[in-house]
Amino acid sequence: MVQSKDNSEVNFTIPKIKFTKLFINGEFMDSVSGNTFEMIDPRNEDIIARIAEGNKDVDLAVKAAYEAFDNGPWPRLAPKERRKIMLKFADLVLEHVEKIAALDAMDAGKLFSAVKTLEVPNVAEVLCYYAGAADKIHGMTLKMSSEIQGYTLFKPIGVVGHIIPWNFLSLLFAYKVSPTLAAGCTMVVKLAEQTPLSALYYAYLAKQAAIPDGVINVVTGFGHTTGAELSSHMDVDKISFTGSIEVGRLIMQAAATRNLKSVSVELEGKLPFIVFDDVDVDKVAPLAFDGKI
Repeated sequence: MVQSKDNSEVNFTIPKIKFTKLFINGEFMDSVSGNTFEMIDPRNEDIIARIAEGNKDVDLAVKAAYEAFDNGPWPRLAPKERRKIMLKFADLVLEHVEKIAALDAMDAGKLFSAVKTLEVPNVAEVLCYYAGAADKIHGMTLKMSSEIQGYTLFKPIGVVGHIIPWNFLSLLFAYKVSPTLAAGCTMVVKLAEQTPLSALYYAYLAKQAAIPDGVINVVTGFGHTTGAELSSHMDVDKISFTGSIEVGRLIMQAAATRNLKSVSVELEGKLPFIVFDDVDVDKVAPLAFDGKI
């Protein structure tokens, strides 16, 4: 029994945690080192699971993604076929909404009712949105000044590394993974060590949706080891990171000193909120709070 945002009582079943291992090339596996770390329930500080601690396993995940990009079917599928598979993925998310919401509630201390009614359905919405974009990635034909033909062509960049924070784990997984799938890229996803459970479950659902092996790889571990290994890997073509300014700076440095990979960062998020002395404080305070989080 838990409390919802409006203080009403909400019942949900604590799910059995099935997936605690790394997801590489379509399979769940132990880390090479065999090391694990504790998964703590923030409600009571109980240990709810032990999660595989990846480190050098990043190289295995990148190799799987690289092989899937260079020789696998995903980048070569007709865009409409990628769209169909992504829509199936979205359907599976909705079918499993209760279990995913329970994992996020238990994992991150989130309100079950909010995750069930807002965050997880939005994951499906984001997947559907980018599924619709998959067959609308077009180039341009250019009018040239001489008798030659000019055109632009958009092509998938390759292997993308995603580093996801703990606060909006489901939504940020969707925001990063969905456009990567639509573009025909492959990826390695590194999760915050505090909140890995739902992303591992999404990886399981992706396989059920027939996303080919090696397209989505999920590695759990710590930022200074697993994250550092991913951001500096020579065969990763792009890094997408959401988190702190300090870590974002380190990721950009790693990309610059290695293979000059493309980097997208969303840093911090606690924006200034300016009000004047004639505002209604009761109305403004909730807006400031929502903006802060």
